[in-house]
Amino acid sequence: MNLTDLRALEQRYLMRTYRRAPAEFVRGEGALLWDSEGNEYLDFLAGISVCTVGHCHPDVVEAVREQAGRLIHTSNLFYTEPMVRLAERLSESSLGGRVFFANSGTEANECAIKIARKHAHRRGVEAPEIVSFEGDFHGRTYGALSATPALAENPALAPMLPGFRSVPLNDIDALRAAVGENTAAVLIEPIQGEAGVYPVSDEALLAAREACEQAGALLILDEIQTGMGRTGSLWAYEQTPVRPDVLTSAKALGGGMPIGACVTTAEAGEVLEPGDHGSTFAGGPVACAAALAVLEIVDDPALLRRVRELGSQLREGLLALDGVGEVRGRGLMLGVGLDHGIDAAKLGSELLANGLIVNVPEPGTLRLLPPLTVDSDQVGRAVAAIASALLSYEGR
Repeated sequence: MNLTDLRALEQRYLMRTYRRAPAEFVRGEGALLWDSEGNEYLDFLAGISVCTVGHCHPDVVEAVREQAGRLIHTSNLFYTEPMVRLAERLSESSLGGRVFFANSGTEANECAIKIARKHAHRRGVEAPEIVSFEGDFHGRTYGALSATPALAENPALAPMLPGFRSVPLNDIDALRAAVGENTAAVLIEPIQGEAGVYPVSDEALLAAREACEQAGALLILDEIQTGMGRTGSLWAYEQTPVRPDVLTSAKALGGGMPIGACVTTAEAGEVLEPGDHGSTFAGGPVACAAALAVLEIVDDPALLRRVRELGSQLREGLLALDGVGEVRGRGLMLGVGLDHGIDAAKLGSELLANGLIVNVPEPGTLRLLPPLTVDSDQVGRAVAAIASALLSYEGR
């Protein structure tokens, strides 16, 4: 079956929720992918920050193979060692409280929203509110969707859940005004990913922390894209002046296996009780075994230092290019702001045709999320490919 056949079947049988690029990938290794025609690609998207340790990392593959050969699933009514060990590892590496496992980032955020609302009800708030920044992306299930301002405006999916409000990114005065006695939580991304890689300022994070403490609300950091080493520390908040009450993780956590986690401080971890929440497949032994293998690779000072170094190399190389106006982000999570008039989608298509995979989150931005195991030569190769595409861009 060739790509033409696959596209015909997609048109007939798959819901039209994605615009897929014209490539069928059949094999991956490290930062490289190969399509069904044998063409090689340098992957600077990593499955949207999922394959953070590269494609088919041998340690992750072996962990999955070994666990799948012993036990794939029981249920959350029983113990499994990988689940409990992973909970310990996540807690001890971050907030020190409890963990709820999910299957995805949006589900991890749903858990965080439940914690925030119940926590607020306990202090007598009848109609809890959650505040986010405009540009945040928290997921597509209805709780997370309602906290995602741009998507929540879609009238075809209305009505959204009540109790969500947003303020402009980094607007400290608007944030302070929005947080009050009815606020259950401030839920924000330390760096907005889907919006185009826009960091939240330290001042705004501090204002959010202070406002939450004054209101008795929770500070929730959505680290689904920034976590697991992406910014050069295991968690992005470690490079900021704040510590959240709840953080959510997914994407890179399983190295390609579907898993999410909601991690809390000790106090916030006591909010949910039996019957408040659950998930059939979450915390399954195979996904947890994969995540444990990923953490062994990523939670390494030498690797995290290398992420910061390669991030600097990539940033400096991009800033030197004619056609690049700015580079936003931290570590190996970068948004490339293109000069006015350059269509990022058109440029991204040309890059794909020439063997470099990037993402286009907004019309003037390329998003780069290479595996953390990428090497210096591959970073140079990506910069050279972008330089070549910019030079040949029609109309320049």
